[in-house]
Amino acid sequence: MHYTFLGPSGTFTEQALLSVDKAAESTRTPSTSVPAALEKVLGGEVDAAMVPIENSVEGGVTATLDAIASAQDARIIAEVLVPISFVLVAAPGTTLDDMQTISTHTHAWAQVRKWAEQTVPHAHYLPGSSTAAAALGLLTSENPGYEAAICSPIVAEQNPQLEVLASNIGDNKHAVTRFVLVARNHEIPAPTGADKTTLVVPLPEDRPGALLDLLEQFSTRGINLSRIESRPTGEFLGAYFFSIDVDGHIYDARVRDALRGLHRVSPGIKFIGSYPRADLRNTVTEDIHQDPAFDAARDWVESLFPEGRPEHLRHGI
Repeated sequence: MHYTFLGPSGTFTEQALLSVDKAAESTRTPSTSVPAALEKVLGGEVDAAMVPIENSVEGGVTATLDAIASAQDARIIAEVLVPISFVLVAAPGTTLDDMQTISTHTHAWAQVRKWAEQTVPHAHYLPGSSTAAAALGLLTSENPGYEAAICSPIVAEQNPQLEVLASNIGDNKHAVTRFVLVARNHEIPAPTGADKTTLVVPLPEDRPGALLDLLEQFSTRGINLSRIESRPTGEFLGAYFFSIDVDGHIYDARVRDALRGLHRVSPGIKFIGSYPRADLRNTVTEDIHQDPAFDAARDWVESLFPEGRPEHLRHGI
């Protein structure tokens, strides 16, 4: 297998990838951005890409949500949860009083903002492409434009030239980032009973009740939404799509039935994948929403046509 991930080496994304079976023994190539990583997958340069999609503090990673929504034939085949911890690093001899500017990724800065306001209130923030890139910039550039960086402890361990000035500086000690492994036209992983399905559903038209029409497809079938976020399509002001995670697998009758209903309401719907939950939490549903109930309902309707439906009416199931 050949993987790519949001680089450079030492990012939380690489840490997530290394937790995938046999990834440590496989070829790993860093990418400069999430869109670049997905382009490598869709172009056949790599087999799969690990990218961040959601953080317990900041919510969805918009770059990933948008890139996946616009990609053709992208499939999520796995997810990984990584507890997040940050350190402040600088060149040897640098002190907290020396800091005028600190660089890191925007999601990382959001998770250490309170610490920074209390500890280095005089320092300004400079956005970086990743936590690792910000830290490595202190080593590769004579004048990076900042005196310190916030990164993962792994980067500091891999680069002893960096001095750790503060550890475990996150505002939320229980912060977790969710990563997804994305492949192209990949076989759907088998259901485990603890699964998620990710969808991209455009809002078909801007009118009262349009969102309710979408949500009812889930509620009437007993399907829980574990995440729903709206994103602009970029076509015009007011045009949005919804990135949705549901509890369940496309092989589950209730999920398949919901997708049929969604397609009637929003024909532009995209199936992004069904895959095992990283937390292994089983999906619990009422009896009326389990597969036998859907099978029984289908068989009952068919029994109303003892001679079979007329050929010109044999549509659907």
